[in-house]
Amino acid sequence: MKGWMGKTKVLFVFTLLALFLAGCGMENLTALKPKGYGAEQSMDLIILTTLIMTGVFIVVMVIYVITLVRFRRKKGQEDHVPEQVEGNHKLEVIWTVIPIILVLIIAVPTVLATFNLADDSSADELTNINVKGNQYWWHFEYPGEEIQTSQDLYIPTGERVYLHMLSSDVIHSFWVPSISGKMDVNAENVNTMYIEAYEEGVYWGKCAELCGPSHSLMDFKVIAVSPEEYEQWVDDMQNIDAEAEPETAEAQEGQELFEANNCMNCHATDAAASGIEAGPENNGPFGPNLSNFGDRSNVAGILEHNQENLVDWLMDPESIKPGNKMTDQYPPLNQDEAESIAAYLMQLQPSEITPESAGD
Repeated sequence: MKGWMGKTKVLFVFTLLALFLAGCGMENLTALKPKGYGAEQSMDLIILTTLIMTGVFIVVMVIYVITLVRFRRKKGQEDHVPEQVEGNHKLEVIWTVIPIILVLIIAVPTVLATFNLADDSSADELTNINVKGNQYWWHFEYPGEEIQTSQDLYIPTGERVYLHMLSSDVIHSFWVPSISGKMDVNAENVNTMYIEAYEEGVYWGKCAELCGPSHSLMDFKVIAVSPEEYEQWVDDMQNIDAEAEPETAEAQEGQELFEANNCMNCHATDAAASGIEAGPENNGPFGPNLSNFGDRSNVAGILEHNQENLVDWLMDPESIKPGNKMTDQYPPLNQDEAESIAAYLMQLQPSEITPESAGD
């Protein structure tokens, strides 16, 4: 009895824990509150599949209970053998055909939604963005506007935005749960999908494909703003003066250190430029574009956006994102040098359209 009670208590605790964890999460990092066309399609499929599987579970459990009650062993009938149905053609057909029908009910709309979200027949008429996945960050190029940026993807609301995705190294997977489904990002071929956000806001994105030791830290954001604000952001980015002198002496020193340590080889501070190209053949620099770094809401995609965290990243990026390609690519920095470079980068704020203004 004691052993049985112990197992019951463990099961109860794990059940409560599962219910508690199921309620954890972020409003803009969930597929259960769709705020975009792709996420809405995914939610419809989730509901359809859940209803079908719930129905199957109920039917199976009802048959199971009926079987337990009707064919239970009765007193005086210990040697009784019920009628055997092995080889019954009618039953064989029923439990073969019904699962096939249920699979088709799930498969057909799933396939249709998959091809629909990859349909690029009207891409030429709308916004197109080249996306490059890297270990462990994302790069975005707006070829029509001659803008390159990283980590924060700006899009207009109420409009399909076509993403043409390629990897510079291993396989990644682009996923913004609140507004889109998933799409693999390969090194060999460009995969295309479109996203559409119904509401303004900041939507968290994740890499959904195990891509290395910092896979879980490969976060990014989609900033959805009104079409008017999007046009303003584009204009601001196109008019960045990369040679503008920083306002403070510390930031000026940081700019000099940034150039002296050859950071410009990998990072651009001009939205129209990039550093060393990262293979295999498409757009994208070796390191993130920093032209609007001061407008971002995170450092390295995961840390709170402040100068202290940026200094920590510059001093020891490996301790924050193991396996990143920035480690040991520049001379070691002392605390003062890191603080000066951080001050310079934090003042790169070309636009008033930021994640904060979009409701982060």
